[in-house]
Amino acid sequence: MLLTVMILKSLAELSLMFLAGRFILGLLAGERRQSNVFWQLLDVAAKPVLWLTRRVSPGLILDRHIPLAAAGWLCVAWVLLVAVKIDLCLQLGLAACR
Repeated sequence: MLLTVMILKSLAELSLMFLAGRFILGLLAGERRQSNVFWQLLDVAAKPVLWLTRRVSPGLILDRHIPLAAAGWLCVAWVLLVAVKIDLCLQLGLAACR
């Protein structure tokens, strides 16, 4: 169970990094971001989270707000996973969490 929580927490962290990198590089590249190879790589890496967010969000949410919504639920998921990990570590002992 601890391994599952740690894997999910790592995936949430990685997805948040992809979204943050995509956002920052999008600001730096401006209108030419579609031709930027690194932005395209980050966009491909962030696609699963963006697709999932688009699927579960109501149609009222605009497409340009989907990355913000994805970052929001990923932050909430990360906090919950950290809380579960701490609880499991306290139950199993600190030696199991190293």
